[in-house]
Amino acid sequence: MTRHLDVAVESFPIAGAFTIARGSRTEAVVVVATVSDGEGRAGRGECVPYARYGETVESVVALIRDHAEAIAMGATRADLQVGMKPGAARNALDCALFDLEAKQLGRPAFAIAGLSAPQVATTAYTLSLGDPESMEAAARQAAHRPLLKVKLGGVGDPERIAAVRRGAPDARLIVDANEAWRHETIEANLAACVAAGVGLIEQPLPAGEDALLAEIARPIPICADESLHDRAGLDALSRRYDAINIKLDKAGGLTEAVMLAHEARARGFSLMIGCMVGTSLAMAPAMLLAHHADYVDLDGPLLLARDREPGLRFEGSLIHPPEPDLWG
Repeated sequence: MTRHLDVAVESFPIAGAFTIARGSRTEAVVVVATVSDGEGRAGRGECVPYARYGETVESVVALIRDHAEAIAMGATRADLQVGMKPGAARNALDCALFDLEAKQLGRPAFAIAGLSAPQVATTAYTLSLGDPESMEAAARQAAHRPLLKVKLGGVGDPERIAAVRRGAPDARLIVDANEAWRHETIEANLAACVAAGVGLIEQPLPAGEDALLAEIARPIPICADESLHDRAGLDALSRRYDAINIKLDKAGGLTEAVMLAHEARARGFSLMIGCMVGTSLAMAPAMLLAHHADYVDLDGPLLLARDREPGLRFEGSLIHPPEPDLWG
């Protein structure tokens, strides 16, 4: 049989705005790859092109379409590992092939991946970057959630994190600087996080400028995000980081993410399973790794004004495993 590849660009409005150190946006633009087998079965994969990694919607769509002939001729997920670089395009194709394989075999994707069945997980809920007053107000509104992820931006971060703690005195906190801290401010920012009872700090320094992390005291575990994409980057993290954030769009799909999780665990890293701002279709494959992680950050659909239908089922911050009519 000959398979067929379709590519679509879809836009979903964000509830309000999503702001990090690199800017703000009001919509999530995603790319969906659909691979059909000609017998009524189709698999889907969603990715979110990310400018920080040199990706645009147009470049990702073009890269996916470049592989249409290979997909039609039966290219496998293993072939993609060899023929494509990690990134959003490979993620969409990898997850689409996973979904199609599950439908063709009548087996759940987690079993195909060699994983145990996914379980209900507690996801972090992200608070966008703003001034201390607005972030305290946002924290107060989200104070009922057990785990908050706080976007920081560099100058003024001690005041921001203190304000969030005032707004949500009982929540567990993760902070994410998105590379915005500098060598001259990191120790003061670390002290502010200690004072606020922060449990994890994501990517404080720019990727490629993070050697200082091996030299200073780390009173709070430090998690690599922009500094790590796939298994090839693990060696460079030695002595600098305590945890890694696995995102399918960085790793280039669930196939690589599963292997990355296993190898990172073997090296002693804690795991976060994270996401870009996308719909439930992007979160669903990542849910297969959620119960293997120390931190789950799959709140993309919670940040949208509307999700796709059918989507994942959320109960507050609890996220349920995907049903087969969504993915896998």
